[in-house]
Amino acid sequence: MSYRVLAIDDDPATTELLGLLLGTHGFEVLTSNNGRRGVELIRQQQPDVVILDLMMPDMDGWQVCRAVRAFSQVPILILSALDHPGQVASALDAGADDYLVKPVPSGMLVAHLLNLIRHAKNAPEKSISQGEDSGAGLATREPSLTAPG
Repeated sequence: MSYRVLAIDDDPATTELLGLLLGTHGFEVLTSNNGRRGVELIRQQQPDVVILDLMMPDMDGWQVCRAVRAFSQVPILILSALDHPGQVASALDAGADDYLVKPVPSGMLVAHLLNLIRHAKNAPEKSISQGEDSGAGLATREPSLTAPG
């Protein structure tokens, strides 16, 4: 089965490269070089997964994530040159499902995309309401701990 991927990045060379690379792995690849157009394509084309850059003019990746989450639960993988824990956390808080730092080996990118698609296909239709505790600890976030030294 072929999966549909939408790559949103303001750099046409990046979206072209992603199209060629992922096409060789059997993905159907759609591209957008604009955040607003990317949101429209998600509504119209309903991709299986989205690859999204953060640093874009007009509508950045954080804004795209929030806009998409208002109408869709499509998996979003951030592919960015930004490699700061605060940036990663803010992207995940905005609605992204995964985060990879450029450059990334193609095999790792494909593995992450397939993992996101697999999890989305197996997700239950009904989501847990915010503030509701299912007993699985999903309603709260615990701080991460780091060993000293």
